[in-house]
Amino acid sequence: MGVVLPLQDKPSDPEASLDALVGLVAGGMERVNAMILSRTGSDVTMIPEVANHLISSGGKRLRPILTLATASLSGYGPAKGEQADGDVKLAASVEFMHTATLLHDDVVDESDMRRGKVAARIKWGNEASVLVGDFLLGQAFKMMVEVGSLRALDILSSAASVIAEGEVMQLTAARSTETTEDEYLAVIRAKTAELFAAACEVGPVIAERPTPEIAACRSYGMNLGIAFQLVDDALDYGGTSADLGKNVGDDFREGKITLPVVLSFRRGSDEERAFWRRTLERQEIEEPRDLEAAIAIMRRHCALEDTIARARQYGAMAKDALALFPASPMKQALLEAVDFCIARAR
Repeated sequence: MGVVLPLQDKPSDPEASLDALVGLVAGGMERVNAMILSRTGSDVTMIPEVANHLISSGGKRLRPILTLATASLSGYGPAKGEQADGDVKLAASVEFMHTATLLHDDVVDESDMRRGKVAARIKWGNEASVLVGDFLLGQAFKMMVEVGSLRALDILSSAASVIAEGEVMQLTAARSTETTEDEYLAVIRAKTAELFAAACEVGPVIAERPTPEIAACRSYGMNLGIAFQLVDDALDYGGTSADLGKNVGDDFREGKITLPVVLSFRRGSDEERAFWRRTLERQEIEEPRDLEAAIAIMRRHCALEDTIARARQYGAMAKDALALFPASPMKQALLEAVDFCIARAR
């Protein structure tokens, strides 16, 4: 059972939304969703069952939306002679990569819930979850090849490798209360932010934009991804199951070292450090008392508020990255997307 405590450090724009961005790419996302459905088809009945269990579970699909948005921001389109569906195929590839990582993550983390539903591994088993994740990765790479951009293929395939490295880095740091803030940020750059960065980078790449614009979109995605994960870290202790799509306190139960823990451990007393070693390193947890105690320690040392403050800093860097693009509805919508990601901590 989780303990729901509202985060005290409230965002400056609690009304932030993705509505503008979603509206601008609605036509493209219809094509992405149709492609996703068509590419999950298989004569092996379990494959579409497992894949669609997660794909149809109501995720925001922020990463493929960002691919379509940055392609549009960069002027991609058939009027310039590009392949008409390159952005759609890359966006679907990004979503398949993300879904595959979620299936794999739930097995590694032994999670019971994902996006508010029973995790696929609970319903079909660990083996099926891993293998269907592999199938989705294979389909993602097929679509990348069909686009015909070696550079886009290089960006997304490199991202897949970096994400796997991030997973291994997280395993190495798991339950280690000696993890530093820099070490933790390196994990989330690889595990979470890299796919945001790649999703944003391939848009201007297929539009054949100059290097500064490509780098700007990548920087936007990287910093947005870090901010997004930091907010998730805080929500695990100060949010609700509805915010997370999983159980509140899962990171605590799984012994994950996230930024609120890193800050609390560094700032805490000897007695508090002993608490973190007992609960996270040795996994000696008494529920719900220990989760309540963990949240209380974080409150005492402003760890949740400071995690959100750091998320805002990365959000500001994401916004600054788009400064070289002229004003447009799409640019404004991408800026508002940053506010939305931070505002989830309201």
